Amino acid sequence: MNRKKGKWAEQVLTQQRDDGTWGHEFHSLSVHTKQKPLTTEQALRRLHVLGFTIDDEPIRKAVSYMTACLCGERKMDNSWEKTHNWPLFTKLMLSAWIRVFEPSNDLALCFAYRWADVVGKAFACGKYDHRDYVDAYTNQFAIIPKGAREVDFASFYHMTLLKGVMAPEIESMMLDYILSKHNGIYYVYSGFLNTPPSEFTSKQASRYLAGLEILAEYSLAKDKLGFVVDWLISNRDMNNQWDFGMNAIDNVHFPLADSWRNPDDRLADCTERVEALLYKVRGS
Repeated sequence: MNRKKGKWAEQVLTQQRDDGTWGHEFHSLSVHTKQKPLTTEQALRRLHVLGFTIDDEPIRKAVSYMTACLCGERKMDNSWEKTHNWPLFTKLMLSAWIRVFEPSNDLALCFAYRWADVVGKAFACGKYDHRDYVDAYTNQFAIIPKGAREVDFASFYHMTLLKGVMAPEIESMMLDYILSKHNGIYYVYSGFLNTPPSEFTSKQASRYLAGLEILAEYSLAKDKLGFVVDWLISNRDMNNQWDFGMNAIDNVHFPLADSWRNPDDRLADCTERVEALLYKVRGS
């Protein structure tokens, strides 16, 4: 089935506004609930999982909106969050999402290289140095970090933004740092990424996979994620399929099929996702 024509895609697309946005807020990566309208981030996250790309008109409209916001031609729809340096945080969000769908976008790529400079200087001594990070951040952006999300680059936005712009030696140290970080990648998975969860048939394992999917986009993923291959292979069934179980439904990564009432559809969704990750980390 073409998921771009399925019920989950239709559910999202029918709520898109003429300017390419959803709802009245841009920012929220939390799981969508029926009690609140979709945010633009929630919609983009779901459409990306469903296979939408820059070749699809709804994504082109959204990227056009985000690019206009990034270059200052229009104001992003969102209430001001005082816990962040909001102008800088909005550039981070916008640039990361633009690069999800258009990695070579000039504006987003320019901002990515600025962050790469900050992170590179944080590892310049051969390991992560937080004081060097804060100094580099302050020098690059001419402001002192304000909130926790600004003094910790282990987040969805930074890790999405930085793929493809890091020097190999810095990327290697950064990935080691992220994998061994006790609270994982903020907004994605809150645990050690170098230690698979004990229960595979679970929502936790699906969230863990989401963290690995971000890291798998980096050029050194094959060198760093070999242990993931062993973990996944050890959890496939006798038919060479994988199953995260019904509890893995989060309306972000699952379901992909219109329904999981048929267990075969659930197995197909889970297996497709695992095989996609395996291809990235081992090449086959």
